[in-house]
Amino acid sequence: MAKITYIEHGGTEHVVDVANGLTVMEGARDNGIPGIEADCGGACACSTCHVYVHPDWVGKLPPKEDMEEDMLDFAYEPNPERSRLTCQLKVTDALDGLVVQMPEKQI
Repeated sequence: MAKITYIEHGGTEHVVDVANGLTVMEGARDNGIPGIEADCGGACACSTCHVYVHPDWVGKLPPKEDMEEDMLDFAYEPNPERSRLTCQLKVTDALDGLVVQMPEKQI
């Protein structure tokens, strides 16, 4: 189980426990967190689960795979270092304390 902080674009924080094995996107969806739409359901076929990872966490996450890199090209205002697709981040104990912020909108 990992405690993940989701920060809406306007600054509202949601701190939730997400079970290991789920994705950060599923944690948002299952807890009704606004700002992560996940239109493709986690198939890495859209960019509507895009977030900005807190700078302290950028180097702690697994590297982006090619498919995620490609889909981030379609995200709203992607940041080359901080942008991630939450459907590609599998929750483990190592993600306890992760902080992500949603963009102004999803495309």
